[in-house]
Amino acid sequence: MGLALVFPGQGAQTVGMGKALADAYPAAKAVFEEVDDALGEALSATIWEGSPEDLTLTANAQPALMATSLAALRALEAEGFDIGTARFVAGHSLGEYSALAAAGALSVADAARLLRRRGEAMQAAVPVGAGAMAAILGLDLGAVREVAAEAAGAEVCEAANDNDPAQVVISGDAAAVTRAVDLAKARGAKRAVMLPVSAPFHCALMQPAAEAMEAALAGVALQVPQPPVVSNVRAEAVTDPSEIRALLVAQVTGAVRWRESVAWMAEQGVTEIWEVGAGKALSGMVRRIDRSVATRAVGKPEDVRAAVGGDA
Repeated sequence: MGLALVFPGQGAQTVGMGKALADAYPAAKAVFEEVDDALGEALSATIWEGSPEDLTLTANAQPALMATSLAALRALEAEGFDIGTARFVAGHSLGEYSALAAAGALSVADAARLLRRRGEAMQAAVPVGAGAMAAILGLDLGAVREVAAEAAGAEVCEAANDNDPAQVVISGDAAAVTRAVDLAKARGAKRAVMLPVSAPFHCALMQPAAEAMEAALAGVALQVPQPPVVSNVRAEAVTDPSEIRALLVAQVTGAVRWRESVAWMAEQGVTEIWEVGAGKALSGMVRRIDRSVATRAVGKPEDVRAAVGGDA
Protein backbone atom coordinates (compact mmCIF):
# COMPACT_ATOMS: atom_id res chain seq x y z
CA MET A 1 0.00 0.00 0.00
CA GLY A 2 1.30 3.44 -0.92
CA LEU A 3 -0.01 5.61 1.92
CA ALA A 4 -0.05 9.39 2.29
CA LEU A 5 -1.40 11.48 5.16
CA VAL A 6 -3.11 14.80 4.48
CA PHE A 7 -4.11 17.53 6.90
CA PRO A 8 -7.10 19.90 6.56
CA GLY A 9 -7.16 23.66 6.24
CA GLN A 10 -9.39 26.50 7.38
CA GLY A 11 -13.12 25.84 7.18
CA ALA A 12 -12.87 22.36 8.71
CA GLN A 13 -13.10 23.68 12.29
CA THR A 14 -16.03 22.75 14.55
CA VAL A 15 -16.50 23.42 18.25
CA GLY A 16 -15.68 20.23 20.15
CA MET A 17 -13.24 18.85 17.59
CA GLY A 18 -10.55 16.65 19.09
CA LYS A 19 -12.22 16.39 22.54
CA ALA A 20 -13.02 12.70 22.19
CA LEU A 21 -9.43 12.05 21.08
CA ALA A 22 -8.06 13.94 24.10
CA ASP A 23 -10.37 12.01 26.44
CA ALA A 24 -9.40 8.64 24.94
CA TYR A 25 -5.66 9.12 24.42
CA PRO A 26 -3.26 10.85 26.85
CA ALA A 27 -0.86 11.51 23.95
CA ALA A 28 -3.61 13.40 22.11
CA LYS A 29 -4.48 15.43 25.21
CA ALA A 30 -0.79 16.31 25.56
CA VAL A 31 -0.84 17.97 22.12
CA PHE A 32 -3.58 20.39 23.17
CA GLU A 33 -1.70 21.12 26.41
CA GLU A 34 1.49 21.80 24.43
CA VAL A 35 -0.37 24.22 22.14
CA ASP A 36 -1.96 25.99 25.13
CA ASP A 37 1.50 26.38 26.72
CA ALA A 38 3.05 27.64 23.48
CA LEU A 39 0.37 30.31 23.04
CA GLY A 40 0.09 31.20 26.71
CA GLU A 41 -3.67 30.74 26.70
CA ALA A 42 -6.26 27.98 26.90
CA LEU A 43 -6.95 27.63 23.18
CA SER A 44 -8.26 24.14 23.99
CA ALA A 45 -11.15 25.76 25.90
CA THR A 46 -12.03 27.79 22.80
CA ILE A 47 -11.86 24.65 20.67
CA TRP A 48 -14.01 22.52 22.96
CA GLU A 49 -16.34 24.99 24.68
CA GLY A 50 -16.06 28.31 22.84
CA SER A 51 -18.41 29.95 20.38
CA PRO A 52 -18.24 29.11 16.68
CA GLU A 53 -17.48 32.78 16.06
CA ASP A 54 -14.41 32.75 18.31
CA LEU A 55 -13.12 29.47 16.91
CA THR A 56 -13.57 30.69 13.33
CA LEU A 57 -11.36 33.74 13.91
CA THR A 58 -8.37 33.11 11.67
CA ALA A 59 -5.85 33.52 14.49
CA ASN A 60 -7.66 30.80 16.49
CA ALA A 61 -8.78 28.46 13.71
CA GLN A 62 -5.29 27.96 12.28
CA PRO A 63 -3.50 26.69 15.43
CA ALA A 64 -6.69 24.89 16.54
CA LEU A 65 -6.88 22.81 13.37
CA MET A 66 -3.18 21.97 13.61
CA ALA A 67 -3.63 20.87 17.23
CA THR A 68 -6.55 18.62 16.29
CA SER A 69 -4.62 17.06 13.41
CA LEU A 70 -1.57 16.33 15.56
CA ALA A 71 -3.78 14.94 18.32
CA ALA A 72 -5.29 12.52 15.80
CA LEU A 73 -1.79 11.52 14.66
CA ARG A 74 -0.66 10.90 18.25
CA ALA A 75 -3.74 8.73 18.76
CA LEU A 76 -2.82 6.72 15.67
CA GLU A 77 0.70 6.31 17.01
CA ALA A 78 -0.66 5.20 20.39
CA GLU A 79 -2.46 2.40 18.54
CA GLY A 80 0.79 1.33 16.88
CA PHE A 81 0.84 3.37 13.67
CA ASP A 82 4.30 4.40 12.39
CA ILE A 83 4.35 7.56 10.27
CA GLY A 84 7.47 6.16 8.65
CA THR A 85 5.19 3.80 6.72
CA ALA A 86 3.70 6.77 4.84
CA ARG A 87 5.26 7.80 1.55
CA PHE A 88 4.32 11.49 1.86
CA VAL A 89 2.48 14.02 3.99
CA ALA A 90 0.66 17.09 2.68
CA GLY A 91 -1.66 19.76 4.01
CA HIS A 92 -4.15 22.23 2.55
CA SER A 93 -2.91 25.78 3.21
CA LEU A 94 -2.39 25.96 7.01
CA GLY A 95 -2.48 22.14 6.93
CA GLU A 96 1.02 22.26 5.48
CA TYR A 97 2.22 23.33 8.93
CA SER A 98 0.40 20.32 10.42
CA ALA A 99 2.11 18.11 7.85
CA LEU A 100 5.52 19.55 8.73
CA ALA A 101 4.92 19.02 12.45
CA ALA A 102 3.70 15.47 11.75
CA ALA A 103 6.88 14.73 9.79
CA GLY A 104 9.15 16.12 12.50
CA ALA A 105 10.29 19.16 10.52
CA LEU A 106 8.69 21.57 12.97
CA SER A 107 7.86 21.25 16.68
CA VAL A 108 4.18 21.40 17.67
CA ALA A 109 4.90 24.47 19.80
CA ASP A 110 6.61 26.30 16.91
CA ALA A 111 3.80 25.30 14.55
CA ALA A 112 1.24 26.74 16.98
CA ARG A 113 3.11 30.03 17.37
CA LEU A 114 3.70 30.35 13.62
CA LEU A 115 0.06 29.67 12.81
CA ARG A 116 -1.12 32.21 15.40
CA ARG A 117 1.20 34.76 13.75
CA ARG A 118 0.07 33.68 10.28
CA GLY A 119 -3.58 34.08 11.21
CA GLU A 120 -3.02 37.51 12.73
CA ALA A 121 -0.91 38.69 9.78
CA MET A 122 -3.40 37.46 7.18
CA GLN A 123 -6.27 39.18 8.98
CA ALA A 124 -4.30 42.43 9.31
CA ALA A 125 -3.11 42.49 5.67
CA VAL A 126 -6.44 43.67 4.23
CA PRO A 127 -9.20 45.68 5.97
CA VAL A 128 -12.29 43.58 6.71
CA GLY A 129 -14.68 43.81 3.78
CA ALA A 130 -12.07 45.06 1.30
CA GLY A 131 -11.22 41.55 0.08
CA ALA A 132 -13.25 38.48 -0.76
CA MET A 133 -13.07 34.88 -1.93
CA ALA A 134 -15.47 32.84 -4.06
CA ALA A 135 -15.78 29.20 -5.09
CA ILE A 136 -16.26 28.52 -8.79
CA LEU A 137 -17.74 25.10 -9.53
CA GLY A 138 -17.83 23.49 -12.94
CA LEU A 139 -15.09 25.44 -14.73
CA ASP A 140 -11.52 24.17 -15.02
CA LEU A 141 -8.47 26.08 -13.80
CA GLY A 142 -7.70 27.63 -17.20
CA ALA A 143 -11.23 28.96 -17.59
CA VAL A 144 -11.27 30.35 -14.05
CA ARG A 145 -7.93 32.09 -14.61
CA GLU A 146 -9.35 33.75 -17.73
CA VAL A 147 -12.43 34.89 -15.79
CA ALA A 148 -10.28 36.22 -12.92
CA ALA A 149 -7.96 38.12 -15.25
CA GLU A 150 -10.91 39.70 -17.08
CA ALA A 151 -12.66 40.65 -13.85
CA ALA A 152 -9.57 42.08 -12.19
CA GLY A 153 -9.11 45.24 -14.23
CA ALA A 154 -6.79 47.39 -12.13
CA GLU A 155 -7.59 45.34 -9.01
CA VAL A 156 -6.50 41.90 -7.77
CA CYS A 157 -8.43 38.74 -8.66
CA GLU A 158 -6.55 35.42 -8.79
CA ALA A 159 -7.08 31.68 -8.65
CA ALA A 160 -6.22 30.92 -5.00
CA ASN A 161 -7.09 27.23 -4.47
CA ASP A 162 -7.10 24.69 -7.29
CA ASN A 163 -8.98 22.16 -5.15
CA ASP A 164 -10.19 19.53 -7.61
CA PRO A 165 -11.34 19.27 -11.24
CA ALA A 166 -14.73 20.81 -10.38
CA GLN A 167 -13.77 23.50 -7.85
CA VAL A 168 -11.42 26.47 -8.03
CA VAL A 169 -11.47 29.23 -5.41
CA ILE A 170 -10.65 32.81 -6.40
CA SER A 171 -9.41 35.60 -4.15
CA GLY A 172 -8.80 39.33 -4.35
CA ASP A 173 -10.43 42.74 -4.06
CA ALA A 174 -14.11 42.37 -3.17
CA ALA A 175 -15.42 44.24 -6.21
CA ALA A 176 -13.23 42.25 -8.61
CA VAL A 177 -14.24 38.91 -7.06
CA THR A 178 -17.92 39.91 -7.32
CA ARG A 179 -17.42 40.72 -11.01
CA ALA A 180 -15.69 37.36 -11.50
CA VAL A 181 -18.63 35.49 -9.93
CA ASP A 182 -21.00 37.08 -12.45
CA LEU A 183 -18.61 36.38 -15.32
CA ALA A 184 -18.14 32.77 -14.27
CA LYS A 185 -21.89 32.19 -14.25
CA ALA A 186 -22.12 33.71 -17.71
CA ARG A 187 -19.32 31.38 -18.89
CA GLY A 188 -21.21 28.28 -17.77
CA ALA A 189 -20.10 27.68 -14.19
CA LYS A 190 -22.49 25.34 -12.37
CA ARG A 191 -22.21 27.51 -9.30
CA ALA A 192 -20.23 30.59 -8.30
CA VAL A 193 -20.63 31.61 -4.68
CA MET A 194 -18.99 34.11 -2.37
CA LEU A 195 -17.34 32.43 0.64
CA PRO A 196 -17.83 33.52 4.27
CA VAL A 197 -14.17 34.38 4.92
CA SER A 198 -12.64 37.31 6.77
CA ALA A 199 -9.76 37.96 4.35
CA PRO A 200 -8.68 37.23 0.73
CA PHE A 201 -6.19 34.42 1.29
CA HIS A 202 -3.58 33.18 -1.22
CA CYS A 203 -3.44 36.22 -3.49
CA ALA A 204 -1.17 39.25 -3.99
CA LEU A 205 -3.10 41.26 -1.37
CA MET A 206 -1.51 39.00 1.28
CA GLN A 207 2.01 40.37 0.61
CA PRO A 208 2.20 42.12 4.03
CA ALA A 209 1.39 38.76 5.66
CA ALA A 210 4.08 37.03 3.58
CA GLU A 211 6.64 39.54 4.85
CA ALA A 212 5.47 38.94 8.43
CA MET A 213 5.84 35.19 7.98
CA GLU A 214 9.30 35.56 6.46
CA ALA A 215 10.37 37.34 9.66
CA ALA A 216 8.63 34.79 11.90
CA LEU A 217 10.07 31.77 10.10
CA ALA A 218 13.61 33.18 10.16
CA GLY A 219 13.84 32.46 13.87
CA VAL A 220 12.45 28.92 13.81
CA ALA A 221 14.45 25.71 13.47
CA LEU A 222 13.35 23.43 10.63
CA GLN A 223 14.46 19.81 10.21
CA VAL A 224 14.32 17.46 7.22
CA PRO A 225 10.77 16.05 7.16
CA GLN A 226 10.36 12.28 7.29
CA PRO A 227 8.33 11.44 5.25
CA PRO A 228 8.73 14.22 2.65
CA VAL A 229 6.16 17.03 2.55
CA VAL A 230 4.32 17.78 -0.70
CA SER A 231 4.41 21.57 -1.05
CA ASN A 232 1.27 23.57 -1.88
CA VAL A 233 3.31 25.92 -4.04
CA ARG A 234 5.33 23.29 -5.91
CA ALA A 235 2.84 20.37 -5.98
CA GLU A 236 5.72 17.94 -5.39
CA ALA A 237 7.75 16.69 -2.44
CA VAL A 238 10.36 18.86 -0.75
CA THR A 239 12.80 17.93 2.03
CA ASP A 240 15.38 20.73 2.18
CA PRO A 241 14.66 22.95 5.23
CA SER A 242 15.77 26.18 3.55
CA GLU A 243 13.53 25.46 0.57
CA ILE A 244 10.62 24.60 2.87
CA ARG A 245 11.08 27.93 4.68
CA ALA A 246 10.98 29.87 1.39
CA LEU A 247 7.95 27.94 0.17
CA LEU A 248 6.01 28.64 3.37
CA VAL A 249 6.54 32.35 2.72
CA ALA A 250 5.54 31.99 -0.95
CA GLN A 251 2.47 29.99 0.08
CA VAL A 252 0.87 33.05 1.74
CA THR A 253 0.38 34.82 -1.60
CA GLY A 254 0.63 31.75 -3.86
CA ALA A 255 -2.08 29.37 -4.99
CA VAL A 256 -2.76 26.09 -3.20
CA ARG A 257 -2.16 23.52 -5.95
CA TRP A 258 -4.14 20.75 -4.28
CA ARG A 259 -5.42 19.00 -7.41
CA GLU A 260 -1.89 18.76 -8.79
CA SER A 261 -0.47 17.69 -5.41
CA VAL A 262 -2.87 14.73 -5.13
CA ALA A 263 -2.30 13.77 -8.77
CA TRP A 264 1.48 13.90 -8.20
CA MET A 265 1.24 11.63 -5.17
CA ALA A 266 -0.86 9.16 -7.14
CA GLU A 267 1.78 9.18 -9.89
CA GLN A 268 4.38 8.28 -7.25
CA GLY A 269 2.40 5.19 -6.29
CA VAL A 270 0.13 6.49 -3.51
CA THR A 271 -3.00 4.32 -3.44
CA GLU A 272 -4.51 5.39 -0.11
CA ILE A 273 -4.83 8.78 1.58
CA TRP A 274 -5.80 9.32 5.21
CA GLU A 275 -7.24 12.74 6.13
CA VAL A 276 -5.96 13.28 9.67
CA GLY A 277 -7.86 15.78 11.82
CA ALA A 278 -11.15 17.63 11.49
CA GLY A 279 -13.70 17.00 8.76
CA LYS A 280 -13.79 15.14 5.46
CA ALA A 281 -13.44 17.92 2.87
CA LEU A 282 -10.06 16.76 1.56
CA SER A 283 -11.30 13.18 1.17
CA GLY A 284 -14.04 14.45 -1.12
CA MET A 285 -11.51 16.42 -3.17
CA VAL A 286 -9.24 13.37 -3.47
CA ARG A 287 -12.11 11.25 -4.80
CA ARG A 288 -12.91 13.88 -7.43
CA ILE A 289 -9.24 14.10 -8.45
CA ASP A 290 -8.50 10.36 -8.70
CA ARG A 291 -11.18 7.79 -7.89
CA SER A 292 -8.58 5.01 -7.81
CA VAL A 293 -7.09 6.45 -4.58
CA ALA A 294 -8.83 5.13 -1.47
CA THR A 295 -9.63 7.68 1.26
CA ARG A 296 -10.17 7.52 5.00
CA ALA A 297 -11.01 10.34 7.44
CA VAL A 298 -9.33 9.96 10.84
CA GLY A 299 -10.72 12.44 13.34
CA LYS A 300 -12.36 10.42 16.10
CA PRO A 301 -11.27 7.51 18.33
CA GLU A 302 -13.33 5.01 16.33
CA ASP A 303 -11.66 6.26 13.12
CA VAL A 304 -8.24 5.75 14.69
CA ARG A 305 -9.02 2.17 15.71
CA ALA A 306 -10.51 1.37 12.31
CA ALA A 307 -7.49 2.83 10.46
CA VAL A 308 -4.92 0.91 12.48
CA GLY A 309 -7.05 -2.23 12.43
CA GLY A 310 -7.41 -2.03 8.67
CA ASP A 311 -11.22 -1.86 8.70
CA ALA A 312 -12.88 -0.48 5.60
